Amino acid sequence: MTHRLCFISRNYRGIDSSGNKAKTDNETTLRQMGAHNLGLRTTYYNSKILTFFLDLAGIIKMMLTIRPGDIVLLQYPVKKYFAFICKFAHLRHAKTIALIHDLGSMRRKKLNIGQEIKRLMHADYVIASNEKMQGWLAQHGFTNPTGALQLFDYRSERVASASAHQASGACPSLVYAGALAPRKNSFLLKMQEHIRDYQLEIYGNESGLPGLQAGDKIHLHGFINPEDFISGVKGDFGFVWDGDSIDTCSGNFGEYLRWNSPHKLSFYLHAGLPVIIWKEAALAPIIEKEGAGFAIGSIQELNDRLQTLSADDIQNMRTNVSRVSNQLRSGHFFTTAVNKALATLTQVDAQ
Repeated sequence: MTHRLCFISRNYRGIDSSGNKAKTDNETTLRQMGAHNLGLRTTYYNSKILTFFLDLAGIIKMMLTIRPGDIVLLQYPVKKYFAFICKFAHLRHAKTIALIHDLGSMRRKKLNIGQEIKRLMHADYVIASNEKMQGWLAQHGFTNPTGALQLFDYRSERVASASAHQASGACPSLVYAGALAPRKNSFLLKMQEHIRDYQLEIYGNESGLPGLQAGDKIHLHGFINPEDFISGVKGDFGFVWDGDSIDTCSGNFGEYLRWNSPHKLSFYLHAGLPVIIWKEAALAPIIEKEGAGFAIGSIQELNDRLQTLSADDIQNMRTNVSRVSNQLRSGHFFTTAVNKALATLTQVDAQ
């Protein structure tokens, strides 16, 4: 039986959002792998109504074009259609792979863990965001084959400017970029009181976090286009932290770092920035293994930790970041995870 790698493209509203950027990057990689789009062509209309009808039309087209032996990759969550697509694929003697971008039972609490596991079990193979999430799935009763993505790729023709990342001597600079909101990053308000030996460069809509103020150590830049950020950001490290505490990552967003692979981390790496991340985060072991940054348990450690780094230490991290960034740009992590899934599913068929 011939096995075609397939996917179902859709309409992407808000392409600048991290979730849609990750999904469209993965579609680019799938096309490079020779995958077949069973749905409509990719579109970017902002209308919710048009999105609903285009995505529904894509599902209908999939029903007409899927073949026995096809292996369809779905980027989870797929809202209303996930279980239906998997069941229909099985009726046509095809299989499905689910790549997890987000787990509703963890952060948004839109369904409980049992409901999520039951839904995911419709897929023949699941690519978890990372090894921690892969272990979580097994712990909570997921029994189909799994793999781990590790890092979301970040495809862009822009490259980091070498001149933008020169070590700042005795006062290194940390870059924090993203949507600002009290429930996600109110730790920044408390962090203001603890900065001593570094600068904090914040990119985001400052009106989203009332009380955040610029000063000698904190510089507010507002929102910047991601492509311009990659080629022009000035800083020594990208900072990954969420929640309302400086002592740990707390709340739904902070705790979620234990399990997910934040797209922001790949964004920093692509921009040439070594990463500082919470030591309990799922991606902390990967960052330290790759030598592309370091992990901390509390923001209060930053002053002393940054002072222990030499110019050579920072340069070595940048060299490692450049290597990983090249992998992100080429779709390496997604390609590797998909090929492993294909090998597992086709091996099962051969037995």
